[in-house]
Amino acid sequence: MSSLAKVAEARSSPVLTVSQLNRTVREMLEGGLPVLWVAGEISNLTIAASGHCYFSLKDATAQVRCVMFRQRAALLPFRPKEGLQVEVRAVTTLYEARGDFQLGVETIRLAGLGALYEAFERLKSKLSAEGLFDAARKRQMPAMPRTIGIVTSPAAAALRDVLTTMRRRNPAVQIVIYPTQVQGDAAPAQIVAALSTANRRAEVDLLIVCRGGGSIEDLWAFNDEAVARAIAGSLIPVISGVGHETDFTIADFVADVRAPTPTAAAELASPSRADLRFQLDGLAMRLRREWSRQWMLRSQRLDFAARRLLHPGERIARQRRMMEDLARRLQMASSRQLERRRAALTLVSGRYRHVRPDAVNLRRHLQGLASRLRTAANAGLQRRLGALEVLSSQLQALNPDAVLSRGYARVETARGELIKQAATLHRGQSIRLHFADGSAAAAVTSAPGPQGELDI
Repeated sequence: MSSLAKVAEARSSPVLTVSQLNRTVREMLEGGLPVLWVAGEISNLTIAASGHCYFSLKDATAQVRCVMFRQRAALLPFRPKEGLQVEVRAVTTLYEARGDFQLGVETIRLAGLGALYEAFERLKSKLSAEGLFDAARKRQMPAMPRTIGIVTSPAAAALRDVLTTMRRRNPAVQIVIYPTQVQGDAAPAQIVAALSTANRRAEVDLLIVCRGGGSIEDLWAFNDEAVARAIAGSLIPVISGVGHETDFTIADFVADVRAPTPTAAAELASPSRADLRFQLDGLAMRLRREWSRQWMLRSQRLDFAARRLLHPGERIARQRRMMEDLARRLQMASSRQLERRRAALTLVSGRYRHVRPDAVNLRRHLQGLASRLRTAANAGLQRRLGALEVLSSQLQALNPDAVLSRGYARVETARGELIKQAATLHRGQSIRLHFADGSAAAAVTSAPGPQGELDI
């Protein structure tokens, strides 16, 4: 009554207006009582056009008026109806305009579900702390499963929806059903046994655990800890398709993939044959384009290589022309060498005529030398022509050291300079003679004579 006393004290008269009284009572109710959970049966339910809900909450001996405004009513997972046993979370208040005591309802849950919600949250927190909900442990779904296992009741409507969807999307996928109850006290143990059987047989690539929608009691088997651990420990990837889109169970959190409905689980598990055909057509088109591009590229490279490639006949003709040119050059070199030797022979013959007056013998001797020279020159020419044919394949026809193998020697100074005339030498000079099989050092012991002869 302290609030009333304050009001009376604030005014000089102890008499209050109705508005003042109702306001004071409302403040006392709202400030003196905490937010409460109140259980009862819904009656006199009215849902206004504005979306606000007005109803009475009653038990066997009493009732209280309740109001739930549109914003909070829209968040309810179910639609309130007459006779429904519920538990409301509300603030005690007073409607000042009529002086009606009422509850301002914040949320409503079905009666008896409070303990279930608390158990659900406890198990959820426990398993989450153990890491069973972590995305890192979730396994990738097989892109092309050949066999899919379904853990559900054979009589469930959800099974028919799943089979219809999978038959429509990809009838080639094989189905293995692991029958189990999905509701009731015996359901958790049977679900665990079905998951164990599927893992032991290892005959499917993917498992779907599913059932249709229902109340939280109907779906409670999928909030069982043993079921959750069996799904988390499955060696086969698991899709959870339990209830409707707004329903969440512990199985949804531990499964590798959560589907909002059993039908959605079937769509996630089975690849669409139409989609696969579309993808295959796209890949085939890309393959044809790539093959065409590669074919054009290879054709261009082949044409480019063909332009650079010489016909074997043309290559042989080029080599034949090169060998003929080499033969002409060799013949011309041999002719020039023969002319030089003839000139040298004539010079020597003239010198001999001056030194030896026996012209007849000298002429006879010269004729013999000339004959021998021609014979030797012809023989040398024939040898060179023969060697040219051999060297045409070995590309060594012009090896200058080959001359040394026929008994000639190359004379060089000690510094490696070639000596062409005897007149350039002097007594005591060091020289080096190069033969076909090696070289030797020598020294000039006499000055060159009138005919260019010298001793070494």
